[in-house]
Amino acid sequence: MATGLANPASGWQAELRLKFAVEAPLPQTRLVERQHRGPLVVQRPFHPEGDPCHAYIVHPPGGVVGGDELRIDVKVEPGAHALITTPAATKFYRCDGRLSTQVQELRAEGASLEWLPQENIFYRAALVRTATRVQIDARSRFIGWEIGCLGLPARGESFDAGNLGLDFELWRDRGGNVSALPPQERDRCAPVFIDRLRLAGHSLAREAGWGLAGGTAIGTMLATPASPREVEQVRELTAMHPAAGVTLVDGVLVLRALAAQGEAIRHLFVSVWRALRPGIMGREAVSPRIWAT
Repeated sequence: MATGLANPASGWQAELRLKFAVEAPLPQTRLVERQHRGPLVVQRPFHPEGDPCHAYIVHPPGGVVGGDELRIDVKVEPGAHALITTPAATKFYRCDGRLSTQVQELRAEGASLEWLPQENIFYRAALVRTATRVQIDARSRFIGWEIGCLGLPARGESFDAGNLGLDFELWRDRGGNVSALPPQERDRCAPVFIDRLRLAGHSLAREAGWGLAGGTAIGTMLATPASPREVEQVRELTAMHPAAGVTLVDGVLVLRALAAQGEAIRHLFVSVWRALRPGIMGREAVSPRIWAT
C-alpha cells in the first residue's frame, strides 16, 4: 500500500513497514505485510535458500538530501527468518541547512533477522542523523551491520564540512512479547549495545589517534547469540586488518573496523558473516543475488 507525495518545502517524507512470518502449512518465511509511503519500497522477495526470505529495500530517488525523513520498520514474527539488504549504497548529499534523517526500527521475536545493508556515503557538508535500533528477545538470532563512508576519498572529495549523528543500538527483552511493548514500557527491554557517534567534518577526532586516526570508513557489526569461540574465529579473520577489533558483550559479538575506503570494511564484514552464519543462524551463507550485480 502506498500513500503520500513529496513535500517540496520539507523534502521527502518516506516510510516503509514490513512484517515477515511463517504461515502454515508452508514452512517458508513470507513477507506478509508491506506498506510504504513515499519513495521507499521492497520489490519481489526472494527465497534462494529455501525457507528464509531475502528482501531488498529500494530508495528510488537514489540519494537523501536536506529535509528528507526516512523511516523503516521491520518486524519478524516467531519462527520466521528474514535477510534484508539494499541494492546499492545510500548517499547522503550536501545539505542546505536542513537535516537529513533515517530511522530504522528492527524487531525480532523468536525469529532470525539479518540486517546487511550496503554502506552509507556521507558527502561533504551533509547534515545527517541516522538511528538503527534492534529489539530482540532471548530466543532470537541476529546478525547485522552499519557501515559509513566519510566523503569520496577515491575522487579526492573529503568530508571536511558537515555534521553526523550515527546511532546503532541493540536491546534485549527481559521477558515477554517484544512486539507488544508500548513505548512507555520500553524499560522492560535492557540495552545490550548502544553506540552514538557525533562527528563534525572539522573535528580533531577525524585525524587523532584516539579518534578515527585518518580513517574515512567506519563500520560496526553485531552478532548474537555468540560465545568466545566465535570471537576467536573472527579474530583469525581480522588478523591482517590494520584497524579492526572484536569483543563479546553479554552474548553479543561486536566487531568494529576502520579503513581508508568502505569497500574494505564491506568485504571484511561479508567474510565474517559467511563464517558466523552456520553457527548463529544454523545455515550456510547464501549471498543475496543483488550483491553480484
